[in-house]
Amino acid sequence: MPKNKRPLPRTSNNPREPDAASQAQELADLALAIAEREDEPGFATEDEREEELLAAVRKLLRKKRDEALYEAIETARFTDPQACRLLRGRIEEEAATLRIRRDEAEYEIDAFLIPLFVRSPGGLVAQETFQDPEAFEALSASFHAGGLEGGSGKVVLIQHAYDLAEVDHIAFSTLQEMLREAANSLLEKKLQPAPTIEASIRGWTGERFAPDDSAVELRFLLGFSLKRADDPFYAIPADEAGADAWYGAREERYRAWTFQVAPLLRRCLAGDPERVHVDFLYQDLFYGAKEQGVSELSTLSTLSEVARTLSAKGLEADQVHAAVAPIDAGEHIVLRINLYALDGGRPWGSVETAVDLAADLAVEVDNLCDALLALGLEGVSIASGFSEDGHAEGAEPYEAR
Repeated sequence: MPKNKRPLPRTSNNPREPDAASQAQELADLALAIAEREDEPGFATEDEREEELLAAVRKLLRKKRDEALYEAIETARFTDPQACRLLRGRIEEEAATLRIRRDEAEYEIDAFLIPLFVRSPGGLVAQETFQDPEAFEALSASFHAGGLEGGSGKVVLIQHAYDLAEVDHIAFSTLQEMLREAANSLLEKKLQPAPTIEASIRGWTGERFAPDDSAVELRFLLGFSLKRADDPFYAIPADEAGADAWYGAREERYRAWTFQVAPLLRRCLAGDPERVHVDFLYQDLFYGAKEQGVSELSTLSTLSEVARTLSAKGLEADQVHAAVAPIDAGEHIVLRINLYALDGGRPWGSVETAVDLAADLAVEVDNLCDALLALGLEGVSIASGFSEDGHAEGAEPYEAR
């Protein structure tokens, strides 16, 4: 009798997927290769590496491999700032956009945010928000009436003012699922189940205000815009001048829209609309608008700290000159603001604000200097650094752009 033999192990028809770390490194390497080539003459965005990067990002989004996507951004952050910005931009744009086919027509649906700063005594009350159906219906319809959407485009606005923690909790693949749910409702012409969208409304967290506090809160309106891929209303001219004119006209329509809908939005946010004031930032795709809101919030916090420093010294803003310089703080960069009397001497005080390693440092410095001038300071200089006793080194006057 032949002896029984141990059966050979079965081989899987499904090869094991690379782990998140190796997928992240692959994306970071592709982004670095593209970033390095962007400075070369004749470089075109339709380069094979660009297509390879986009294909890899889309695949990871479909497979809900968020860990690999976030790790890729972190890997690029410590490799090359330009590559990180490029990679993050590609991932965020793909996550906030979904292309679908229905009845032989191709559609695109985008997730957008409108960042808002809401000022009120004591802060917003969650139970009071979106209790005016007529105001919300008019607010939703205003996107077409104000020329922000084309006549054949469709918009759904979520009845919630998201706080930053809620927006932070929406991962790349989660946003893609929210886009699918919104598209189903818009294309089916009736409401469809949207459990992911519903779950995104987690409730506000963070600072609570006393009734007599003057509160400034960052909130976001979330919406979804569906249009045919070939809709000419959304076609951006290919030439630079034409594109600039297109965006300029759109920005003017948006500015006019904010004035028109501010009363409606106040009715949506509070039982007593007169107790709230709303400042709009620009509407953008989900992650671009989030970054805009966070950046403005950081600037406001920095300016508040500068104002407190001046108040503690009994100084008016126009009695003070500021110098700004970047300081290496290891895993991030710090922009230090030293405040000086007009006749010089040691600084009256210092304020620091952290900057992401992958940020465009020149842009961050310019934005901060513009904000300081808007505060009413006598002037602002950009320095290369500070001596041990606080004097600005290599300082040059900043000219507002």
